[in-house]
Amino acid sequence: MPSTSPTPSRVTVIGAGVIGLSCAHDLAEAGHEVTVVADHGPGDTVSALAGALWFPYRAEGAEAVLERSLRRFVELATLAESVDTDDPSAGADDFTDDVPPVQMRTGMFHERLDPPDRSWVPPVVSVLGDDAVRPVEGGVRATLPMIMTSRYLAWLMDSCRMSGVAFQWRTVTSLDDLSGSADAVVVAGGLRGGELLGGDDAVAPVRGQVMVFANGDGGEDGPRLIGWTVDSDDPTAMTYVFPREDEIVVGGTAEAGSWDETPDQATAEAILSRAEALVPELKELPILGHGAGLRPTRETVRLERVDGYALPVIAAYGHGGAGVTLSWGTAERVVELVGEAVGVGGRGGLS
Repeated sequence: MPSTSPTPSRVTVIGAGVIGLSCAHDLAEAGHEVTVVADHGPGDTVSALAGALWFPYRAEGAEAVLERSLRRFVELATLAESVDTDDPSAGADDFTDDVPPVQMRTGMFHERLDPPDRSWVPPVVSVLGDDAVRPVEGGVRATLPMIMTSRYLAWLMDSCRMSGVAFQWRTVTSLDDLSGSADAVVVAGGLRGGELLGGDDAVAPVRGQVMVFANGDGGEDGPRLIGWTVDSDDPTAMTYVFPREDEIVVGGTAEAGSWDETPDQATAEAILSRAEALVPELKELPILGHGAGLRPTRETVRLERVDGYALPVIAAYGHGGAGVTLSWGTAERVVELVGEAVGVGGRGGLS
């Protein structure tokens, strides 16, 4: 008798932020029939406001996926460097313009604690080697993946579509809404994740506010910034400066329990004062805009199968300020959990 291939399992991913899209991509690459259901696209999620340096900020309980995530981002940055952007056919399925969505950038972590918190160093060294983190006066210099958020989300969305992922733009009010249309569900809905699973008091917002500056050209348009800077040892007055190609994201705040998504003028002035003291070149660059978002923070990241439902349900939320950082490691683990539940799966890939 001729051999037959197993019927693809139907997996619904709830949420179109960076966690949901990464999970959808890897699930599709692993052979599942994937549909993303969300009430808005990635450009309207908190992921779009992310500073997006690879760094496990407020990522308690996610140690198991840190190294996986870093390896995937380094893989992506290496792939970007290999694309010949002068040849329109080279890498056309991966990059839609001449700016890679991920670049390896060097910057400075200012340290004020004694002893400093360097719990993030081991996974970095294990993947990138000892030279990736270098102690200097006042802190450490490190070379890490910098994610160009808007380009990255567009690339990730395109990658999902090329992998066969379907999208439905609607609000899921109950997992019962998906009965009969899926063999497994992945809940990657950020702050709404706990609500969809019947309530989760451990998940709560931590408000972050940012400013966006234009990046200069090194000439008439002002200085061009490349290296990043972070000073986060005081959580009530954290400061970071993340230069991208055309813009610079400057933050920020960490206001636990606040649901306010409107930028505050006094907060913006405080951020500006701290940032200009840290990076004086910002005084020569124009401000393009302001933003505020709610990090979906939890005591520990929830990444597990949830019992009590008629079909397998995988929780993947509570990543706090490290959603981009942990996204690929989370996706790999979700593929494993779905595979264990429905019998299909394997590691995804960056095609």
